[in-house]
Amino acid sequence: MSNPNQQQEQINIELDETVAEGIYSNLAIINHSSSEFVLDFVSIMPGIPKAKVKSRIVLTPQHAKRLLKAIGENIHRFESAHGEIKETEQAPIPLNFGPAGQA
Repeated sequence: MSNPNQQQEQINIELDETVAEGIYSNLAIINHSSSEFVLDFVSIMPGIPKAKVKSRIVLTPQHAKRLLKAIGENIHRFESAHGEIKETEQAPIPLNFGPAGQA
């Protein structure tokens, strides 16, 4: 129960213009250790044999699980409004990212 006399804390989140532009990614590589999850976001272009990691996010296991739940809830809301997201078959990417790498 929350105390009505207790003032709720607010967090002021700043988003600068460069970060607001975002980074396009069509591949996510996910690895983990006992203490963290590492998400590498890559942009692979057809006909170009080399790709670089564009962004890396490191999360605690607890935050990774909260992120999974939040993404699932958002996909559900999106599909409720716009219809089912269809998964298309993609050719396997001929790269070896280790045993835990997944897209």
